[in-house]
Amino acid sequence: MPILGALMGFFLFSSAFAALPAQAVAPTAFAPQMRSVTLTGYNAVPEQTDSNPLETASGAYSNPEIIAARSQDLAHELPFGTIIEVRGPSAKEHSCGYGIVSPVIGYRVIADTMNARYTNRIDVLFSTKSNYILADGSEKNAATILGICSGASIRVVGHVAINNLPKTQAELADIVSGGNALALK
Repeated sequence: MPILGALMGFFLFSSAFAALPAQAVAPTAFAPQMRSVTLTGYNAVPEQTDSNPLETASGAYSNPEIIAARSQDLAHELPFGTIIEVRGPSAKEHSCGYGIVSPVIGYRVIADTMNARYTNRIDVLFSTKSNYILADGSEKNAATILGICSGASIRVVGHVAINNLPKTQAELADIVSGGNALALK
């Protein structure tokens, strides 16, 4: 009788997966492995990208709320569509403005590629309007304030289809938390 019960459970369980839409795949578990990288920021302007700053290397729209670029040496480890969590450097290594701009970083989707001269680097896309007023009264963009952060870390937390990217941090966080499994790839 236990064998019959196990077979019935198998068929019931496998038919539940057969009912999933074709684009939905059961979420994959990701090891909480951190990777140390250099963290920088950029804006979608020709001086910092290519002649078409509104389109990333993956073909996705340059959405400063969710996009990040990776150095070319990380292409295999972080293919387009990889969702990452970004953490700043430890207090000992804190030589950048991560603490100031961290509230607008959140989760990011790898959808762009950096110039080949950079290695082991993540470049976060910021809005050209993400400006901060400093104590001296000057105004600087988030990418400039971030600077070059050595000792930052990233963790892969999911994947999403590059042609079905969320538009906001809230939507991206919902995908990571499992609230929107249909968007997972």
